[in-house]
Amino acid sequence: MMVSEDTPAWPDDAIEVGRIIDAWGIKGGFKVQAFSADPQALFSSRRWFLKRTDAGTSRSGPAVPARTPLPGLLKITQAKEQGEYVVAMAQEVPDRNAAEALKGASVFVSRSSFPTADADEFYWVDLIGLDVENREGVLLGQVQDLIDTGPHCVLRVRRPDAAADAKPDEAEWLIPFVSAYVDRVDLPGRRIVVDWGLDY
Repeated sequence: MMVSEDTPAWPDDAIEVGRIIDAWGIKGGFKVQAFSADPQALFSSRRWFLKRTDAGTSRSGPAVPARTPLPGLLKITQAKEQGEYVVAMAQEVPDRNAAEALKGASVFVSRSSFPTADADEFYWVDLIGLDVENREGVLLGQVQDLIDTGPHCVLRVRRPDAAADAKPDEAEWLIPFVSAYVDRVDLPGRRIVVDWGLDY
């Protein structure tokens, strides 16, 4: 299949960062529900990639109806926080009708465009999938997700010996992501070392 020069190349490091939930105003603005309390990933890139996702597999909810034309790339001209949402405008979205056609689309940006985190800060997407071991070198499992409790985040670590049908309290550790428990995050080595006993 021939690829047009206008066809955007999907980034190898694309990360889903939000979902377009509605039009905003009459000049082509649209509202985005960011998947992070701090939507800096949306502000860090002026190239937002859009994709239809299956309602059953996407964290962003219902899929965009197949009949709706969807641009693969939006070149963002403006993005700002508006209450609990991000409101944006793009070159490819000239009016409210075009903005309404985007409703339900998932927004992806290149991971390489994320702002650089401080030495003691990490993006959730970089922690998911890392092995977690305690100070004794015992593998506790793999990070499946994180839970935002307000004051701090909690690692959801799937135990390596958990049965497929095990209840959550039998299948995972919930480890607060704070310095009292987390000794080291080794991103290149794909592991996190924690002060956590098997009897916790």
